[in-house]
This record gives sequence, C-alpha cells and structure tokens, in this order.
Amino acid sequence: MAQWKNDEELFALMRAELQTCPVSDVLEQLGFTHPMLPPEIKPLRSDMVMIGRAMPVQDEPPVPHGGLKRYDNKPFGLLFDSVDSLRPGEVYIVSGGMVGAARMGDLLCLRAAKLGAAGVVVNAHMRDVGPVLQQNFPAFAHGSHAYGLQGRHNVVDYRCSIKVGEVRVRPGDLIFGDGDGVCVIPREVEEEAINRAISKARLERKVRSDILEGLGVVEAFNKYKVM
Repeated sequence: MAQWKNDEELFALMRAELQTCPVSDVLEQLGFTHPMLPPEIKPLRSDMVMIGRAMPVQDEPPVPHGGLKRYDNKPFGLLFDSVDSLRPGEVYIVSGGMVGAARMGDLLCLRAAKLGAAGVVVNAHMRDVGPVLQQNFPAFAHGSHAYGLQGRHNVVDYRCSIKVGEVRVRPGDLIFGDGDGVCVIPREVEEEAINRAISKARLERKVRSDILEGLGVVEAFNKYKVM
C-alpha cells in the first residue's frame, strides 16, 4: 500500500528517506537489469537531488559536421518547443545527439526552472555551468564543455519513449537523481519499488548504527541480510 496520496507527498517522502542506491537495488530484484542511466551522467554538483516525472526528448542521431541534417525549418528542430512544453514537477530528459557537445546551457535551464521543472538530464555535456549552478537548478550531464549544439543537436520529438544507454524512458516514469547518478523507476512498479526501497534504507540505517557501535560486517550481514 502506498505511503503517499500524490506526487507532492511521494517526492517529499523520497527526499526524506531515500537515495538512488537502495532504489537501484530493489529495481534489479524486480527484474529491471538496467535501472540506472549511464555512469557518465552525473550531477553538476554532488549534492544535487532531483525527483520528478520524465518528459523525454529525442534528438536526431549525430551526423558528421557539415553533413546533411533535418531541421524542419527550425534551427534546432523542436528544441525550443520541447523546453516550453515543460510542466511543473517534470524532468527534461534528452538523448540522441552528440555526447561530446554541449546540449543545454543557462538560458534553457532558466526557462525550465521558471516553468517549475524538477531538473534536466542530458546524455551529453552542458555549458554555462557557472550560471546554471547559481540557479541551484538540478542538472545532470556528462560534464561541462563549451562546444555548442549548432548542427549537432536537433530535437525531432518529445513526450515520447526514448532510450538512454540501456534504459528505456517513457513519459511519466519517475526520475530520481543524486550524487550516485540517475535512476529511472517505471511507473507501473513505482509503488512496490519505493515501498521496498524505503524498507531497505531503514534496515541499512540499523546496520550503520550497529557498525558504528563496533559490530563487524560479517555479523551485521548475518543479522540483517543486507549490506
């Protein structure tokens, strides 16, 4: 049975009780072999926490610089439309373009934050990192790089199913990011996954307390069956 009535309560509970590690463990137990986005995708600052609903965005696959590109009569395809479509509590999560180029900067992040978005996840680099960090807006990417997106990122669809590394991301899936990376929790199992992860996290806190009091890890594992 869910311990929350709506997303606001769910997100608050996750912030209070969870990190991505126990959630990832539980999702693997439920049969999701790739619950985490690629390890290259990290928070721009290690203390960032991001919880929200996926708003997936598909970039066109990269082409050689100067090669043929599809622009749909717009410089970056549907990039600006996709950002403007964000709703409160959503995570802008994008994949498909050139990972070595910067996919978003401070102006797009500023617009996302003004719309109430919960954060951005970019399977590429970001730029203008100083101003982005000043916004205190959760942002996850491969890192920072000034090399821009001209001709290297072109949005062809959004609010669609995308793949980021080995992970399928669909609109409305629960996105959870912290210093250990970004976890994708499929909507159909989120209640079971979150409840089980909270139980695991509470048990791990007991293990931590016992270890602080001098209990060995072998004894702790035999006692709690978790580590």
